[in-house]
Amino acid sequence: SPATSPPARYGASMAYDPATGDMVLFGGNDGGGWDDAGAAVTASGTALTGVAAQVEYAHVADLLITATTDGRLWAVDPAAGGVRIEPVGALDPVLGSCAERLQTLLYEAEDLGAELRRHAYEIDASPGRLEEVEDRLAMLARLERKHGGSIAAVLAHGERCAARREELIGAEIALEQQQAEIATTRAELDGLAAAVTQARRRAAPELAAAVRGRLADLAMDGAAFEVELTPRPDGCGPAGAETVELVIAPNPGVPAGPLREIASGGELSRVMLALLSAAHAESAAGSCAGRTAPLLVFDEIDAGIGGHTARAVGEHLRALASGRQVLCITHLPQVASLATRHFRISKSAAGGATSTAVLELGGEQVVAELVRMLGAAEDDRAASQHARKLLRAA
Repeated sequence: SPATSPPARYGASMAYDPATGDMVLFGGNDGGGWDDAGAAVTASGTALTGVAAQVEYAHVADLLITATTDGRLWAVDPAAGGVRIEPVGALDPVLGSCAERLQTLLYEAEDLGAELRRHAYEIDASPGRLEEVEDRLAMLARLERKHGGSIAAVLAHGERCAARREELIGAEIALEQQQAEIATTRAELDGLAAAVTQARRRAAPELAAAVRGRLADLAMDGAAFEVELTPRPDGCGPAGAETVELVIAPNPGVPAGPLREIASGGELSRVMLALLSAAHAESAAGSCAGRTAPLLVFDEIDAGIGGHTARAVGEHLRALASGRQVLCITHLPQVASLATRHFRISKSAAGGATSTAVLELGGEQVVAELVRMLGAAEDDRAASQHARKLLRAA
């Protein structure tokens, strides 16, 4: 086996033993059984193994203890069969220095190990902690996917939810308060509806009698007219707690029915005039006492009538105009002849546009307009005489 020569001061030699894979020390020049150089080499190798050995999972402190014991480097005596050990730090100043440094490292490693052990004991190493953290991260990921894709969006959603929660805090109390207010309002509504019902029940017969009397003046003598009140099945509505139906029998022996269904155009016009006349009778009396009566507008209230009935309607309108202003649009000369002032409304088309003109009539213009309404020519003397006769009769 090849051998290497150590430094001369040790007087020893060393060779590699292929059988064991170790370095074998040979005796020095003095022939001693234990060579100083061998001890130094062995001690250095042991220290090197402890400090720099590539041992998987080896602990630093264990490696340092391998390199030093009780603060001194040791060497194994081959002659003693690997049993006897002696301190060799004093044999070489370099080894002594390394021994001191190794001892310092050993103390530091042991102190560091003790501190790490204490810290490990203090750490909460609960087995479920990792699962808890993973669940928390999974929940955050779900929230991000559901509420905007980012933590900022999740936080904004949380703020909105918190604001909504504040609104809903005490919702039960607020609901009870609202229900109490609704109950109070409902009681007030029922009271007002009951008052309206009583007023209607008192006024309905009076209105029906007044309308029947006016229908007699409007050539509908013998017509039956009633005001029926029927309670609403769903309680009070916008118009009260009952429905109001105007029922009429235009002629004797005819079954009564709703006015909106069985009345003809002429009958409907006269009933509406009678209703308006009865409804505004008190306001006309009030105007005589200094209060202003409302303006009444009748747009073709005489539709569907003619002859003596038209004259009766005209007289009724003139009576209604006592103490108030009545504006009536008519195509009947019998009605127009009873007016105090006359206006003619005409339409004309020029330049692709239609215009309406209102012209006040007086004197012969009124006669000429009545002749036109009679369907006669302007030079028809008989029609002109008839028109003048209508005006005189007014």
